[in-house]
Amino acid sequence: LSFLQQIKVLTNVSTTMSNLKDTPEHIQAQNIIVIHPGSHYLRIGRASDVDPVRILHAIARRRKPGGDVHRDYVLPRVAEKTPELLQELEDCRLQITHTLLSCVQSNGQRRYATPPQQIAAYNKRSQPDVVPNSAREWQDASLGDVVIGEEVLQLNPNGAYNVHFPFRRGELNLHDGVGGSLFGVMSDLQAIWGHVLQTRLHIAPKKMGQYRAVLVIPDIYNRAHLCEFMTLLLKQLGFGCCFLVQDHVAATFGAGLGYACVVDVGDQKTSVSCVEDGISHPNTRVRFDYGGGDVTQVLFWLLQKCAFPYRECEESNPQDAILLRRLKEEVGHVNLDVCGSVEKAFTVHQPRMPRSNYTFQVGDEAMVAPLSIFHTELLVLTGANKSPPKTQKSCSLQPHPEDCFDAEYLRETGRRNKENLEQSVMDSGAMATTENPEDDLVVDGLEQEKETKNNDRDYFLPGGQLVGLDQAIVQSIERCPNDELKRKMYGCILIVGGGMKFAGIGSWLQNQVARKIPAMYRSEHSIVSSPKDMDPEITSWKGAAVMSCLESAVELWLTESEWSRYGLRILREKAVFMW
Repeated sequence: LSFLQQIKVLTNVSTTMSNLKDTPEHIQAQNIIVIHPGSHYLRIGRASDVDPVRILHAIARRRKPGGDVHRDYVLPRVAEKTPELLQELEDCRLQITHTLLSCVQSNGQRRYATPPQQIAAYNKRSQPDVVPNSAREWQDASLGDVVIGEEVLQLNPNGAYNVHFPFRRGELNLHDGVGGSLFGVMSDLQAIWGHVLQTRLHIAPKKMGQYRAVLVIPDIYNRAHLCEFMTLLLKQLGFGCCFLVQDHVAATFGAGLGYACVVDVGDQKTSVSCVEDGISHPNTRVRFDYGGGDVTQVLFWLLQKCAFPYRECEESNPQDAILLRRLKEEVGHVNLDVCGSVEKAFTVHQPRMPRSNYTFQVGDEAMVAPLSIFHTELLVLTGANKSPPKTQKSCSLQPHPEDCFDAEYLRETGRRNKENLEQSVMDSGAMATTENPEDDLVVDGLEQEKETKNNDRDYFLPGGQLVGLDQAIVQSIERCPNDELKRKMYGCILIVGGGMKFAGIGSWLQNQVARKIPAMYRSEHSIVSSPKDMDPEITSWKGAAVMSCLESAVELWLTESEWSRYGLRILREKAVFMW
């Protein structure tokens, strides 16, 4: 059976996993480890598990005396709040607020909102309920030189640890600071993944060779980083064999769909691509440097405008950042039937401080923040709306020394061949009438670079900021090679990731996309936001688990001996994605 035929057979993921337990294949599924790394969380587990283990994808290393300080923050950093920036934010907030007031509820009545001044007056009067004798201490003294996962949040921000998140904005977190080299980041990944394999999945290092690994990689990938991942899995962690799968392709398997325009909104990135029959079309891939973390910062700014009662809250403090993330998930929504203000409660329990219970009111601010994904002017708060989008073409232009089919290699080879031919013609005194086929490689490379820059401009608005999510989806689908494929993609838009889990967001997205779809494709379109009632956070992980158990997957596995002998060439031949 082909991948597409098998995915149709395995449309019910839960049933598939339960059936595996009653068949001989269950033994194989028990020995397959599926790894899905993200900017905030790491999801890892056996292919036979119902849900993966989820831990904070972070590591803290004790700093040497006098060593350089480096701390990655839980939330994206906020830009300097100049008067111009604050005015731009306020103008966009008012625009979204007026849009919401012009909407109607499901009963046909016009929406109404509580004035922010009234909400602020209530919040200013709100006082915390302090629980006496509830203080606790920082955990620095009781922890070792290396701290992994949620325990990183228990460290004193001013303590003697450097904190690293190996992934930022959907790719490896390379920087010029301490631990920011490729070697340093891969060492962090080895430490984190190895720790989880031993402590949470209870796999001893000496038995790792009995297990297989499936790694979910970003849809837009860096070839050099893929080689590092292979070495990490097969040589450093010691898996018997492994293969890589793109997150968008895995998402279609997890949702039981043969094709879809996949929209993945994570903590720090948003990516879109069109997937058909297990293949992600390269021209349709795009990734933006904004996600749920940026929405959290927008919500915090809006809450502060309404006199947020927890006035000591600092988004740079790890525990406060987690609190703000939780508030975003609890209060954020796009439900037009919710009008006026609502009362919410939360608890703050900082080390060396008593536990405090707060109540506060929030109005349409709970809707404005999620809509920043569509109105990217609000994302100027973190600078995410100005970052250039990433496409597969731009990443493919990055040279790799071991890849004999690398675009840069072909271009330089073609240029040298041209120069050699011209020199030989000059030496012989003959006319250069022979057409050199290698010239096309040089021209194609230059034209591709120019075309990439032109295509990237389509994702910017006239003011220089990124387009909203709805427009990004349309731009991605319009890059499909034919009308029939475009029609299929408009008919099935799959939402995955944990950065857009807001009530009503699917309906809002559907309405916004419907207004931008070309007339010839407007007959029908649907948004799939919770496939098979599954948490969209684990759709890609679940899909990779299903994919690893298919009969066809036997051809995908790559062993350590094959990797050592053939290197990049065998990865190129066996990869389930177009190189």
